[in-house]
Amino acid sequence: MDKVRRLATEHGVVIFSKSTCCLCYAVTILFQDQLGVSPYVHEIDHDPEGKEMEKALLRMGCNASVPAVFIGGKLVGSTNEVMSLHLKGSLIQLLKPYMPN
Repeated sequence: MDKVRRLATEHGVVIFSKSTCCLCYAVTILFQDQLGVSPYVHEIDHDPEGKEMEKALLRMGCNASVPAVFIGGKLVGSTNEVMSLHLKGSLIQLLKPYMPN
């Protein structure tokens, strides 16, 4: 859990992902192409501690272990939570500090 927390606080916007996950790809593209934010994407399936990180994300309250999105060091959630915030117009407010001017 320490590595997850460290990465989440070291970067403004973090997506914990798996290289084979289509929802992870969709969330990453939403941030990059639609919202203009460059998230730090950590592929847990390429990390030797990936299994432990996956368990930690679930313990932290993520409904699915990936994608797990953190903004400003706080867990936003997985695809459902991110898309819900986006559709309500709230996601952009959370991302404003991390958007280019």
